[in-house]
Amino acid sequence: MFKNHIKIAWRNLLKNKSSFFLNCGGLAIGMASCILIAIYVWDELSYDRFYDNADNIARVVLRGNVNGEELKEAVVAAPIAKTFKEDLPQVKDATRLSKVYNPVIRYNNTSFENIKAAYVDPNFFDVFDLKFLKGDTKSPFENPNSVVLTSSEAKKYFGNENPIGKRITVPELEVDLEVTAILQDMPHNTHLQMDVFIPMHHNDRANSNLWVTSGFATYLLLEPETQLSAIENQIPALMKKYMGEQVQQAIGISYEEFQKNNNIGLFLQPLTAIHLHSDFAPNTEISASGDIKYVYIFSAIAIFMLLIACINFMNLATATATKRSREVGIRKVLGSAKKQLVTQFLTESFITTLFAIILAVVLIALVLPYFNSLAGKELKLLNLVSLKSVLLLLSFVVLVSLFSGAYPAFVLSSFKPLLAIKNKISASGKRNNLRSSMVVFQFVISASLILATIVVYKQMQFIQHKKLGYDKEQVIVLRDAYRMGSTKVQSYKKELLKNPNIASVSQSAYVPAGETDDHLRGIFKNNEYLRKFFFYDVDEDYIATLGLELIEGRNFSSELKNEANKAIINEEAAKILDLGDHPIGKTFKRAADPENEEFTVIGVIKNFHFKSLHHEIDPLVLAYNPYGGLILKTKNANIASVLNFAEKKWSNFNENEDFSYSFLDEAFSQTYSKEQQMGTILSIFTLLTIFVACLGLFGLITFATEQRFKEIGIRKVLGANVSEIVGMLAKDFIKLIFIAFLIAFPIGYYFMQQWLQDFAYRIDLSVWQFLMAAIITLAIALITISFKSIKAALRNPVKSLRTE
Repeated sequence: MFKNHIKIAWRNLLKNKSSFFLNCGGLAIGMASCILIAIYVWDELSYDRFYDNADNIARVVLRGNVNGEELKEAVVAAPIAKTFKEDLPQVKDATRLSKVYNPVIRYNNTSFENIKAAYVDPNFFDVFDLKFLKGDTKSPFENPNSVVLTSSEAKKYFGNENPIGKRITVPELEVDLEVTAILQDMPHNTHLQMDVFIPMHHNDRANSNLWVTSGFATYLLLEPETQLSAIENQIPALMKKYMGEQVQQAIGISYEEFQKNNNIGLFLQPLTAIHLHSDFAPNTEISASGDIKYVYIFSAIAIFMLLIACINFMNLATATATKRSREVGIRKVLGSAKKQLVTQFLTESFITTLFAIILAVVLIALVLPYFNSLAGKELKLLNLVSLKSVLLLLSFVVLVSLFSGAYPAFVLSSFKPLLAIKNKISASGKRNNLRSSMVVFQFVISASLILATIVVYKQMQFIQHKKLGYDKEQVIVLRDAYRMGSTKVQSYKKELLKNPNIASVSQSAYVPAGETDDHLRGIFKNNEYLRKFFFYDVDEDYIATLGLELIEGRNFSSELKNEANKAIINEEAAKILDLGDHPIGKTFKRAADPENEEFTVIGVIKNFHFKSLHHEIDPLVLAYNPYGGLILKTKNANIASVLNFAEKKWSNFNENEDFSYSFLDEAFSQTYSKEQQMGTILSIFTLLTIFVACLGLFGLITFATEQRFKEIGIRKVLGANVSEIVGMLAKDFIKLIFIAFLIAFPIGYYFMQQWLQDFAYRIDLSVWQFLMAAIITLAIALITISFKSIKAALRNPVKSLRTE
């Protein structure tokens, strides 16, 4: 019997090739999108879950609010790990990691840059069970001057030689380091993206007892079944015990008084929540985090894509039901039970879905490299080649075929024999209402996604064209120039200025976009603690090079003495310091050891966006302390000649380091790479969603023209023109699309308003954006409808009137 069902199903599918290909194509696109996004979501959710103790590891983080300054830091003070381990019985072990910024490693007179290195405690590999390939796997840090490398990093330095026992040089340290162990490359799905691990004792701040500083990612290995809340309830007492005296010394008030006026505390974050549920300052994170919102967004798109594809199947199957009414009637007269008919139609659904899944896998194989490039992932189709994956795919096929085929099967099998044989099955009524509801649903999703795409695009355009308060165009950053030494840097700077195409050159490690130093220090006024300010150490050319606007006072001067205690502040800093209408000459203090430093304001610059547009402009102080790399401002667009000149002069001053550079405008764009990726992926899936919805619409308009074939002929004989006939066929669908707009736009407004809240500076949702989404959706629908309806309207009416 089952073999007979398959044979008949195959014949019917071949007989109705157009419906088969529409259904198969729509299902394939929907299933491919759903599977592709499912792989992406699975990968995002898998971060840091492969460690044996993943469920029992938590990171200590800092949250608080001090005088209006919101603190969110993923790093904490040095002594916290040791204190928590000793004072909290639920903590089995505690370990720390501290990033090494911009390290250089040398081996055999060759320098290696762009390295991900970190200082770690000796017990780091006890907490995180990473796989060792060779060397001392039990105590790799027994040698105080040891270093652990990943496999690919070791191959980069030593090629095919045995790396164990080799010595490398880290210029920041005063000793060479011996390679004692090799790790398997870090999995891509961990936030601990490091390739070089150096013993923590090389970090000068590692043994500090200060609780009022930070800089250490701290992880706790907890006893099984430990509730994080139980530990967090004990933390305030520990903070008071160990921070109290230090707070009194640092800001001059008691710990109780400080906490009364502010709110600051230490909390625990599960290891498995770090990647998707972190909202901490980016400069305190070990690696870039994901965002759970995008997981939700793409998951919803995957489900909607699949639903739309299934709805197409149901629409086409029920719409073409009258074509098979005689078949159903004859089968019933000959004794077929409803169960047999349902099985027959579900078999057809299963075969269509099976072909669709094969096509979907082919599509995934073709587009996966491009998707990886867009999403910054390393997803592999081979992940699907396993017994578990195959079983999941088969289950997926069965579920989709049941979902998409069940309703049509029960509709077709419910026809009354006599009416079915006479072909008097009506396409109106409840089934017509259901099809209309399905069309509305499809275009609710399509219109919502089009609106979302427009909003994301306009927000990205807003960011790219917003006046930032500084000039990012034609600015070149040479971050590594500091490695040639302070004297040579100044000489190199003078040589660069001899080029007529270079307008100015500044020495500073602080740039308003991309990789930069970050310096936050507490500020006092009248011996009262205010909050933390950002400090940028710059030279006298910084303002001119970045095109900052000095609105009051003067710039720094290398010819004047005591510039080290002078400060140029931005408008926000002047506002918070409450320096009045004439801030020049006013003073404030910066927290420092052994005593606070006093600064005198000599200038005020206009606010500029030195951080991401996700955040409001923070108070900023420019201090005179030239160090770091060089920032070049060119006079014209002849960038290539400037770079050639800079590289040639570089080799005269620094033979050991490769010349490297970056453009400030590109660094600015990369700041919003996550949003740009989201916008691109959203655009692609929006187009696919619309395409699949239009496949269904095309099928329905095809059925409508066939149902009204004779009516169209009569209308043409009576004088109706093509536009009138097209309008007659289209009006019912257009009504449904307008109903979809009434549902889609309030939903779209809510969700896009929520998304825009992530930006401190954002566009306003306006009526024209909704109109644009409506026009695009309507235009696509009309093109789809017109393609078939115009063809029907142009047919010879005599032929239709002769047809019985």
